[in-house]
Amino acid sequence: MTAPCTDPLPPLTRSRAAELFTDETGAATAEYAITTMAAVAFAGLLVVIMRSDEVRGILTDLVRRALTVA
Repeated sequence: MTAPCTDPLPPLTRSRAAELFTDETGAATAEYAITTMAAVAFAGLLVVIMRSDEVRGILTDLVRRALTVA
């Protein structure tokens, strides 16, 4: 078992804060993760909507009309 780190944090000075807040390391990865989560949520919403009987009936009727030769 390892001992917990007891090193004190460096003081937060104005220049240190500016350095920390302007560092964009990993920003693109976080943006991709958020975008992926939003896409998955949207896909889940579409699945719920498409499973409803009302939407299924509308789509079935649309396909029947498209395939009917009249």
